[in-house]
Amino acid sequence: MSTLSIVTIPDKVLRQKSQPVTRFDAELQRLIDGMVETLREANGVGLAAPQVGESRQLAVIWTLPDVDDEGNEIEDTRELHVIVNPEIFWRSKEMVKGIEGCLSIPGYLGEVERHESIRVRGQDRHGRKVRLRLYDWTARIFQHEIDHLNGELYIDKLTAPENIWTEEEFEKRQEAARQAKDKNAPPAHDPVVGD
Repeated sequence: MSTLSIVTIPDKVLRQKSQPVTRFDAELQRLIDGMVETLREANGVGLAAPQVGESRQLAVIWTLPDVDDEGNEIEDTRELHVIVNPEIFWRSKEMVKGIEGCLSIPGYLGEVERHESIRVRGQDRHGRKVRLRLYDWTARIFQHEIDHLNGELYIDKLTAPENIWTEEEFEKRQEAARQAKDKNAPPAHDPVVGD
């Protein structure tokens, strides 16, 4: 299966409410396979059908990997979700801010506040009903992709208009924050017996 072309803003399909999927046929399976391949090739975590020019209620999500104590990715800990006709039917009261990017808005990152946990119902790639309880970054990814299906983009939900940066600007901000933290850290001391 070859990768699909990712559409970027201002393509109008990104601003349209997607149509429900009613046929779970071979053509849909080919679209899903193409979306999965495209997501992996782009090294992304989520891809909604409108992002490949298809106005359908369909998204593929590849969760973030687990990491070990040193921060290294643990192999085979990412989970692939294919969600069709998804609906968020419960949202936590707790909100969390996080940095998001989008394959359809290349080169930019922005701060968005989202529900810490959600519950989603929909269908899998074969039309079987599914219900999911999602937390943390996985919940964030699902909310981002479901927004796409409703014609919404993360830039519509920024915590403030100025909280969007190019990837380069964001990296410079992160580096400056690391340097400030290192500068303000207490000086290291030699271990003392009993430490």
